[in-house]
Amino acid sequence: MDSNKVNKTGRHNVGVTAAPPHMSSDTDPAPEIDPTDARTDCIDVLDEVTAAVVADRTFLETVLVGVLARGHVLLEDVPGTGKTLTAKSIANALGLSFTRIQFTPDLLPADVTGSHIYDESGGEFEFREGPIFSNVVLADEINRAPPKTQAALLEAMSEEQVTTDGVTRDLPDPFVVIATQNPVESEGVFPLPEAQIDRFVVKTSIGYPEPSGEDDLLRRRTERESQTPTAGAVLSPDRVRALQSVPERVRVDDDLIVYIRQVARATRADDRVRVGVSPRGSQRLLETARARAVLEGREYATPGDVKWVAPAVLTHRLVLTPDATVADVTRADVVEDVLASVPVPTVAEAAASD
Repeated sequence: MDSNKVNKTGRHNVGVTAAPPHMSSDTDPAPEIDPTDARTDCIDVLDEVTAAVVADRTFLETVLVGVLARGHVLLEDVPGTGKTLTAKSIANALGLSFTRIQFTPDLLPADVTGSHIYDESGGEFEFREGPIFSNVVLADEINRAPPKTQAALLEAMSEEQVTTDGVTRDLPDPFVVIATQNPVESEGVFPLPEAQIDRFVVKTSIGYPEPSGEDDLLRRRTERESQTPTAGAVLSPDRVRALQSVPERVRVDDDLIVYIRQVARATRADDRVRVGVSPRGSQRLLETARARAVLEGREYATPGDVKWVAPAVLTHRLVLTPDATVADVTRADVVEDVLASVPVPTVAEAAASD
């Protein structure tokens, strides 16, 4: 074992919301789950979160798909729509530890990853873990942090580890970053580099609630003396790891692989696009399509799964040409047109229905 690598066994997470004490340690092997049980687990998680968060069910499913695909989620929306509550509720329902990092222009990498503190009693420096050492990390207003701090988070997201003073330390497993950014402000922000945006498996928004949902929020405000609904733990870290392994067993026919490749290449060939979906993006499309199949309780993926996840997976990976921007073309328009133009493999659908 590398002497510069510190194993996470025995790590104590400082300042995080820990999983309930009856749940297994994060070193126990994950049991295998069949697709039907996986769907039941997913429904239980979504029902628990829905009880605490007023949000569209499809939005919550998109976030859960990102978690199942072992990816990270970017939420872009105006303030006050419930992004923080959503992230915390999902972490609670999954039975995972949770921390929130408020990103600011003066935030340093050590404020995220941790640093060495001198212990007077022992007469030596000891490493004090930063808030990144948690299962679910909410990176609030991530685009307010300077590039150096963003780079530290990038390593954590891509490698599931952090390096401080030449020593590499593993992060907890599962590890999910749910980042938020405000699209309406441009002052005092550092736009995320394309390489970091590409690290998020899905990008979505919670949006404004439906009229009935907003009525529910107002009723909760009139009953402030009563306890605010919160999400409880319905799974454990072991169970979440087992759930994340289920998509790897989802069958993907060759015709579907070709379909995914054609969708990705169609974005690169579009005249309105300067930078299309990368090969990594097409892999993420495959992974999330398999995760969507798990959410549906199936052992196989279909073109419908690809179409369902494509807007959240592909849109943020495109860079439009200046002419397209002037013409008010959006990246969502491009993805919609691509999905409409690429022939759907009927053979794969027929095979899936057998």
